[in-house]
Amino acid sequence: MSEANSRQGAPPAEKSREGEARSLLGSPSGGAATLLGRLGETRHLGLVLALILLAVIGVITRPDNFATASNMVTILALASTIGVITVGMTFVIIGGGIDLSVGAVMALASVWATTVATQSYGPWVMVMCALLVGTGAGLVNGFLIAYGRMVPFIATLAMLVAARGLAQRISDRRTQLLTDGNRAVFEELTTARILGLPPLVYIFAAVVVLGWLLLNRTTFGRRTYAVGGNPEAARLAGIDVRRHTMLLYALSGLCCGIAAVLIMARTTTGSSTHGDLYELDAIAAVIIGGTLLTGGRGTIIGSILGLMIFTLITNLFILNGLNTSDQLVAKGLIIVVAVLLQRRSLRTRT
Repeated sequence: MSEANSRQGAPPAEKSREGEARSLLGSPSGGAATLLGRLGETRHLGLVLALILLAVIGVITRPDNFATASNMVTILALASTIGVITVGMTFVIIGGGIDLSVGAVMALASVWATTVATQSYGPWVMVMCALLVGTGAGLVNGFLIAYGRMVPFIATLAMLVAARGLAQRISDRRTQLLTDGNRAVFEELTTARILGLPPLVYIFAAVVVLGWLLLNRTTFGRRTYAVGGNPEAARLAGIDVRRHTMLLYALSGLCCGIAAVLIMARTTTGSSTHGDLYELDAIAAVIIGGTLLTGGRGTIIGSILGLMIFTLITNLFILNGLNTSDQLVAKGLIIVVAVLLQRRSLRTRT
């Protein structure tokens, strides 16, 4: 009785927040679900059309080189490393955050995993070292943001500087080569062929599939959307927002560790220069894929399509011998257009 009276006497703002909290975790109505599905399909269709347009341009400008099996494998291999990072970045941005440290964390993981001491234990220990270093750095980011109340931009920027500096100190600013025995194992990820594709492409595909399942078929994914959409409403719904935020950054760090393994396989080195500007490429791919920078909306599929657009642009510039500076300008313009289209879409729906 007293509980009912207390709810009747609750302020309207509190009631509205409680209602919003319940709606965040509840299943959407049929009409809303259909509308959201159509919006997602429209965004993805636009990205697919952009990919087709780029492919047509490639066939027209470089007919002898673009549409070859070796070039397709090259495109997928280039997309694999940054693609794994993009999956983690998608979770963080949907959850209302940002991670500027992914490139530096990947470099740190690759350096730590290729020290003489670590390599002496063999390739499996090297892989575990890279994963643990990446996850550990992500946990530090998450702890500072969730429990230290730091702004994600500042916390991850500090990690970017610190991780890059630590990688330089460990490696003494030198490129660390894999020893002969370990090199042979890691090279298998790029030189072996399974149905015509190297194993690192399948690792990338596995991360994408697992990320999609985690985001769309689990409570963790629903909570990620809720936290990114309205943290206060998510808290009222019973979600431990701080703990969930920390787990999102740990997941991003784990993806950086996986990416470090892939970059070691591609280059047979660990270096403090690995992953330079990867954070910008990952964020750009997520934005192009339709994920809101303010959080609460986004898809793994959209992010991967955005990544493939950037990878195709890079490939076309290389094949046509165009300047790298022009490539960066083109990417910057694409990001600006994507953000403007996002804002227009939001104004139209509201």
